[in-house]
Amino acid sequence: MNILLTAISAKYIHSNLAVYSLKAASGPYEPMVTLAEYTINHRTDDIFSSIYRKKPDLLFFSCYIWNRTEILEVAANIRKVLPHTVIWVGGPEVSYDASELLAENPQIDGVMTGEGERTFKRLLEYYVDHVGTLGDIPGIVYRERCESGNAGEEAGEGSSGENAGIRYQRPEDTMKTLDGLPFVYHHIEDFANRIIYYESSRGCPFSCSYCLSSIDRRVRFRSPELVECELAFFLEHRVPQVKFVDRTFNCNHSHAQRIWRFIQEHDNGVTNFHFEIAADLLNEEELALLSAMRPGLVQLEIGIQTVNERTLEAIHRTASFSQIADRVRRIAAHRNIHQHLDLIAGLPYEDFESFCTSFDAVYSLKPQDLQLGFLKVLKGSEMYLRREEYGLVYRSRPPYEVLATRWISCDELLRLKEVEEMLEVYYNSQQFRNTMEELELYFDRPFDMYASLADYYKEEKLQDKAHSRQQRFSILREFIRKTVAVRQGYRRRRQDDSRIAGCMWSVPQTEQEALQQFDERLTLDLYLRENVRSRPEWAENNSENYDRIAAFYRNEEQVRAVLPSYGEMNWKQMMRMTHVEHFCRLGDETDGAWILFDYENRDPLTYDAAVHRILI
Repeated sequence: MNILLTAISAKYIHSNLAVYSLKAASGPYEPMVTLAEYTINHRTDDIFSSIYRKKPDLLFFSCYIWNRTEILEVAANIRKVLPHTVIWVGGPEVSYDASELLAENPQIDGVMTGEGERTFKRLLEYYVDHVGTLGDIPGIVYRERCESGNAGEEAGEGSSGENAGIRYQRPEDTMKTLDGLPFVYHHIEDFANRIIYYESSRGCPFSCSYCLSSIDRRVRFRSPELVECELAFFLEHRVPQVKFVDRTFNCNHSHAQRIWRFIQEHDNGVTNFHFEIAADLLNEEELALLSAMRPGLVQLEIGIQTVNERTLEAIHRTASFSQIADRVRRIAAHRNIHQHLDLIAGLPYEDFESFCTSFDAVYSLKPQDLQLGFLKVLKGSEMYLRREEYGLVYRSRPPYEVLATRWISCDELLRLKEVEEMLEVYYNSQQFRNTMEELELYFDRPFDMYASLADYYKEEKLQDKAHSRQQRFSILREFIRKTVAVRQGYRRRRQDDSRIAGCMWSVPQTEQEALQQFDERLTLDLYLRENVRSRPEWAENNSENYDRIAAFYRNEEQVRAVLPSYGEMNWKQMMRMTHVEHFCRLGDETDGAWILFDYENRDPLTYDAAVHRILI
């Protein structure tokens, strides 16, 4: 029998842990099971063609909010041309309203509603070896016609079976531990250039009203001995990243500490581990452990969502912003851990101004990544059940994103969408950091800076266009020149030293000095990421400095003291692989500073080239 497990991921680099886990848990049926992985960037026609050519007898889809629409379309077309194929779906996006989904989609024969590993195996026992009946299998919703063994044929186009009765089997009791789940990555070569997703626990002890994880608050763990063995496998194979899918990784202190200690002690210098945590739960021992990690070994995702206290109460978030901010700042002080912070727009009791306050507060923590997300009204969540009370207007199709609430209008949410786009380009890319830090001082608050930048894009008709990196710099430069001209004389005091390679920027006293420094900051940001060959128009003419720069590289003792990792390369090779730039307004007032950009060595948090101040 030909059994096909199908996943449609958001991006190619994502692997679908669910289908791999189902296949690995299928026991004696595993040789019959094949996997087909696609992305939402594939055309549905191409996905259909690929599946059709495989001619599956049993076809299973893994459903989420980002792929439900595509899956239902593909399944409908498969049903028309492969009427004997039995089609099942499973996953969080179809579990809550399984009966409704079957009633509206005659192409689907059944839905797996609970933990899938045991259910999947029992379905294969039924279809392959004819063991028992579907009515014996917990955790499924199916059409009565499926019991005949000819489910697919009866569901063909125009079949009277479309109105067949729907049977609901209560979910099976969840597994008490995760130790019974097989390890799915033995053929690690199949995951080259992809993120490895790993599960050391299931469930979440919290009850956030917008999250489906709040429905089942029982947390089950994989034993630490087993976790360590499997992490050692990843480390041995030097995989680039392991992303834990645990909903709140550090909800159990001993579990989190043991795993963090293990990856610290067995660090291979390459593998990065990603964890979603509750920052307020971090204790002193855990903070000390994190502070000692190699830079880049660990990255943390922390959901803050809002700083509005009434909103926090309404969504059942117990931690105060001050608690979280304290932990975030203490982690950031060691400059060794990438922090990703989340905000959600459209939550109850948060209006536009309140969200701006939340944005500014979280932005002030200076994470490496700040995600401005929008509420998804997920079926089965408390937010969905209270949608009328909160006046939630949201998209009819997945991902059910909020359009308006009692507190925030559609116009205001669209305004936040514009700000989100600017935030992604000019903050989360980490490519304009030094420029944006200075530009922020010309605005009353950070939110206003990104809002003004969004307005500039609209005024110049720059939105909805593809821009190169160089063009983004040029656009930002023109926006800066307009901003400084309009806000001449307004510049807030900087709270930090704003240093680069030990040098501090001088404070501009005039509009001309401000524009000169911005040009230098743009040049700095440009070369921090890439040794561009096409020199920007605003940068100082570097050709007249060629002889002085070349003389530095010819001095072998001097250059190798700065670039010891360049081995036996000659001075011309080192000059070609690095870059030297002169900054008039950085360092000494008279001669400025000479900065060397070392692209072989980069900051693991920002990916910036290492920088050295040199004497020429």
